[in-house]
Amino acid sequence: MNRSFFISISFVTIVLGVILAVQFRATSAGDNVGPRNREQELALEKKSLVEDLHKLRTEIADLSVKLEQAGIGQRESEEALGRELVKIKQFAGLYQVSGPGVELLVERRPGEPGLGAVDFPNVTDAQLLKLVNELFSAGSDAIAINGQRITAISEVRLAGNHVNVNGTPLSPPYRIIAIGDASVLKNRLELKEGLVEYLSEYDVLMQIQEKEEITIPAFTGELYFDYGKPVKES
Repeated sequence: MNRSFFISISFVTIVLGVILAVQFRATSAGDNVGPRNREQELALEKKSLVEDLHKLRTEIADLSVKLEQAGIGQRESEEALGRELVKIKQFAGLYQVSGPGVELLVERRPGEPGLGAVDFPNVTDAQLLKLVNELFSAGSDAIAINGQRITAISEVRLAGNHVNVNGTPLSPPYRIIAIGDASVLKNRLELKEGLVEYLSEYDVLMQIQEKEEITIPAFTGELYFDYGKPVKES
């Protein structure tokens, strides 16, 4: 679009120069028999036209520079938007990410024979949600449960003997991986009266390992946002 604009200006300038030249020649030819002062007027007009043409050429050069600068500005804007889009997709969980963090293995304590082991409860959706919230609160960047990425629209809910995450039924043991400062995440869970102790009261065991690098998959489900609309800033 910028190039077309520049070409249009150049074309108009050339046509204007040709018209002025033809007009000047025709006027000069018709005034050969005129008085001396008429020749002087034509000379002044020619000088004025030449100056106008020079100004037009200068304006074209200025416009060319501005168009070039606008092109550079546009490229910088596109690059900035691209970086912002990557950041948004990372927050939305649409990219696979890797980094240091912790790996948790969560399962119920095995029952001893004769003590009614079948009555021991499974790990519940509420307990898994407590873990997820605590990890995010401790500064985790990304979390997955049995390979299911946790996002802003992820559901974690009990469904029979399973827990559904992102519509996928998961069975214990639950492997939870979280990216963040590994020591901070581990210490948060092991605080006195923290989640390790809390889950132990419900016969749920949790093993925690610090990892130098773990990889969390991207969210592969369907994104939906049907009813909410952005509010324009005043």
